[in-house]
Amino acid sequence: MINFNIYTENTYEQWEVDSEKISKTAQEIFNFYLKTPEIANHSCLKSYEFDTVSFDFLFCDSNKTHEINKEYREKDYPADIITFAVFADSPTEERFVLDMEINLGEIIIALDKIIEEAQKKEISKEAELVFLISHGIMHLLGFDHQSEEEFNFVVKYQKLALESMGIKYDKI
Repeated sequence: MINFNIYTENTYEQWEVDSEKISKTAQEIFNFYLKTPEIANHSCLKSYEFDTVSFDFLFCDSNKTHEINKEYREKDYPADIITFAVFADSPTEERFVLDMEINLGEIIIALDKIIEEAQKKEISKEAELVFLISHGIMHLLGFDHQSEEEFNFVVKYQKLALESMGIKYDKI
Protein backbone atom coordinates (compact mmCIF):
# COMPACT_ATOMS: atom_id res chain seq x y z
CA MET A 1 0.00 0.00 0.00
CA ILE A 2 1.30 3.41 -0.97
CA ASN A 3 1.36 6.30 1.47
CA PHE A 4 0.73 9.80 0.19
CA ASN A 5 1.97 13.22 1.14
CA ILE A 6 -0.19 15.56 -0.89
CA TYR A 7 0.05 19.25 -0.21
CA THR A 8 -2.48 21.80 -1.42
CA GLU A 9 -2.45 25.56 -1.58
CA ASN A 10 -5.31 27.67 -2.89
CA THR A 11 -4.78 31.31 -3.82
CA TYR A 12 -8.05 31.60 -5.76
CA GLU A 13 -10.53 33.14 -3.35
CA GLN A 14 -13.67 32.56 -5.43
CA TRP A 15 -13.57 28.78 -4.97
CA GLU A 16 -12.80 27.20 -1.63
CA VAL A 17 -11.52 23.77 -2.64
CA ASP A 18 -11.74 21.04 -0.04
CA SER A 19 -8.11 19.97 0.47
CA GLU A 20 -9.04 16.70 2.14
CA LYS A 21 -11.41 15.75 -0.69
CA ILE A 22 -8.80 16.73 -3.30
CA SER A 23 -6.23 14.56 -1.55
CA LYS A 24 -8.57 11.55 -1.39
CA THR A 25 -9.56 12.01 -5.03
CA ALA A 26 -5.93 12.24 -6.13
CA GLN A 27 -5.07 9.10 -4.14
CA GLU A 28 -7.95 7.19 -5.71
CA ILE A 29 -6.89 8.24 -9.21
CA PHE A 30 -3.24 7.47 -8.50
CA ASN A 31 -4.06 4.00 -7.16
CA PHE A 32 -6.27 3.30 -10.19
CA TYR A 33 -3.39 4.22 -12.51
CA LEU A 34 -0.88 2.02 -10.67
CA LYS A 35 -3.29 -0.93 -10.83
CA THR A 36 -3.60 -0.47 -14.58
CA PRO A 37 -0.82 -2.44 -16.33
CA GLU A 38 -0.71 -0.13 -19.38
CA ILE A 39 0.20 2.72 -17.03
CA ALA A 40 2.10 0.98 -14.23
CA ASN A 41 4.43 -0.84 -16.64
CA HIS A 42 5.36 2.39 -18.42
CA SER A 43 5.35 4.92 -15.59
CA CYS A 44 8.41 6.66 -14.19
CA LEU A 45 7.88 4.67 -10.96
CA LYS A 46 8.58 1.31 -12.59
CA SER A 47 11.71 -0.30 -11.13
CA TYR A 48 11.84 1.94 -8.04
CA GLU A 49 11.29 0.80 -4.48
CA PHE A 50 9.22 3.25 -2.46
CA ASP A 51 6.38 3.30 0.00
CA THR A 52 5.41 6.97 -0.18
CA VAL A 53 4.80 9.44 -3.00
CA SER A 54 4.46 13.15 -2.54
CA PHE A 55 3.25 15.92 -4.81
CA ASP A 56 1.73 19.35 -4.54
CA PHE A 57 -1.33 21.12 -5.87
CA LEU A 58 -1.43 24.85 -6.35
CA PHE A 59 -4.90 26.18 -7.12
CA CYS A 60 -4.74 29.69 -8.53
CA ASP A 61 -6.13 31.84 -11.33
CA SER A 62 -5.19 32.06 -15.00
CA ASN A 63 -3.11 35.20 -14.40
CA LYS A 64 -0.78 33.04 -12.30
CA THR A 65 -0.61 30.22 -14.86
CA HIS A 66 0.10 32.82 -17.56
CA GLU A 67 2.97 34.18 -15.46
CA ILE A 68 4.34 30.68 -14.80
CA ASN A 69 3.97 29.70 -18.45
CA LYS A 70 5.97 32.76 -19.55
CA GLU A 71 8.67 32.41 -16.95
CA TYR A 72 9.29 28.66 -16.99
CA ARG A 73 7.93 27.40 -20.28
CA GLU A 74 8.42 30.42 -22.58
CA LYS A 75 4.74 30.27 -23.57
CA ASP A 76 2.72 33.48 -23.56
CA TYR A 77 -0.76 32.31 -22.60
CA PRO A 78 -2.68 31.25 -19.52
CA ALA A 79 -3.07 27.52 -19.04
CA ASP A 80 -5.77 25.57 -17.24
CA ILE A 81 -3.10 23.21 -15.90
CA ILE A 82 0.68 23.17 -15.68
CA THR A 83 2.53 20.18 -14.35
CA PHE A 84 6.12 20.15 -13.17
CA ALA A 85 6.90 16.45 -13.17
CA VAL A 86 10.28 16.72 -11.46
CA PHE A 87 10.80 12.98 -10.98
CA ALA A 88 9.52 11.88 -14.40
CA ASP A 89 11.30 14.66 -16.27
CA SER A 90 14.66 14.08 -14.55
CA PRO A 91 17.23 11.89 -16.28
CA THR A 92 17.10 8.39 -14.83
CA GLU A 93 20.54 8.75 -13.24
CA GLU A 94 19.37 11.88 -11.38
CA ARG A 95 16.16 10.39 -9.96
CA PHE A 96 16.30 9.51 -6.30
CA VAL A 97 14.20 7.98 -3.57
CA LEU A 98 14.79 9.53 -0.15
CA ASP A 99 13.68 7.50 2.87
CA MET A 100 11.45 5.38 0.60
CA GLU A 101 9.64 8.53 -0.61
CA ILE A 102 9.44 9.87 -4.16
CA ASN A 103 8.62 13.51 -4.78
CA LEU A 104 6.80 13.57 -8.10
CA GLY A 105 6.40 17.32 -8.49
CA GLU A 106 3.63 19.87 -8.68
CA ILE A 107 0.28 20.30 -10.41
CA ILE A 108 -0.87 23.91 -10.89
CA ILE A 109 -4.52 24.43 -11.79
CA ALA A 110 -6.24 27.69 -12.74
CA LEU A 111 -9.65 27.42 -11.10
CA ASP A 112 -11.16 30.29 -13.12
CA LYS A 113 -10.31 28.34 -16.30
CA ILE A 114 -11.93 25.22 -14.78
CA ILE A 115 -15.15 27.16 -14.11
CA GLU A 116 -15.10 28.64 -17.63
CA GLU A 117 -14.49 25.25 -19.26
CA ALA A 118 -17.16 23.52 -17.16
CA GLN A 119 -19.71 26.13 -18.22
CA LYS A 120 -18.78 25.63 -21.90
CA LYS A 121 -19.11 21.86 -21.56
CA GLU A 122 -22.24 22.13 -19.40
CA ILE A 123 -20.77 19.95 -16.67
CA SER A 124 -20.04 20.62 -13.01
CA LYS A 125 -16.86 22.47 -12.12
CA GLU A 126 -16.04 19.57 -9.79
CA ALA A 127 -16.11 17.06 -12.66
CA GLU A 128 -13.85 19.30 -14.74
CA LEU A 129 -11.48 19.70 -11.79
CA VAL A 130 -11.26 15.95 -11.23
CA PHE A 131 -10.61 15.46 -14.95
CA LEU A 132 -7.66 17.87 -14.77
CA ILE A 133 -6.36 16.31 -11.58
CA SER A 134 -6.33 12.96 -13.39
CA HIS A 135 -4.50 14.65 -16.28
CA GLY A 136 -1.87 16.15 -14.00
CA ILE A 137 -1.26 12.81 -12.31
CA MET A 138 -0.68 11.19 -15.71
CA HIS A 139 2.03 13.81 -16.33
CA LEU A 140 3.56 13.19 -12.90
CA LEU A 141 3.76 9.50 -13.81
CA GLY A 142 5.69 10.37 -16.97
CA PHE A 143 3.02 10.41 -19.64
CA ASP A 144 2.96 13.20 -22.17
CA HIS A 145 0.86 13.96 -25.24
CA GLN A 146 3.07 15.32 -27.99
CA SER A 147 1.25 13.26 -30.62
CA GLU A 148 -2.42 12.54 -31.23
CA GLU A 149 -1.82 8.91 -30.29
CA GLU A 150 -0.28 9.92 -26.94
CA PHE A 151 -3.10 12.40 -26.32
CA ASN A 152 -5.73 9.72 -26.99
CA PHE A 153 -3.92 7.32 -24.62
CA VAL A 154 -3.83 9.90 -21.80
CA VAL A 155 -7.47 10.92 -22.24
CA LYS A 156 -8.63 7.30 -22.47
CA TYR A 157 -7.11 6.49 -19.07
CA GLN A 158 -8.29 9.75 -17.54
CA LYS A 159 -11.84 8.80 -18.49
CA LEU A 160 -11.37 5.26 -17.16
CA ALA A 161 -10.03 6.63 -13.86
CA LEU A 162 -13.07 8.88 -13.51
CA GLU A 163 -15.44 6.04 -14.46
CA SER A 164 -13.85 3.91 -11.72
CA MET A 165 -14.98 6.67 -9.32
CA GLY A 166 -18.50 6.80 -10.76
CA ILE A 167 -17.91 9.98 -12.78
CA LYS A 168 -19.01 9.88 -16.41
CA TYR A 169 -16.85 12.28 -18.41
CA ASP A 170 -17.42 12.47 -22.13
CA LYS A 171 -16.77 16.16 -22.80
CA ILE A 172 -13.38 16.86 -24.37
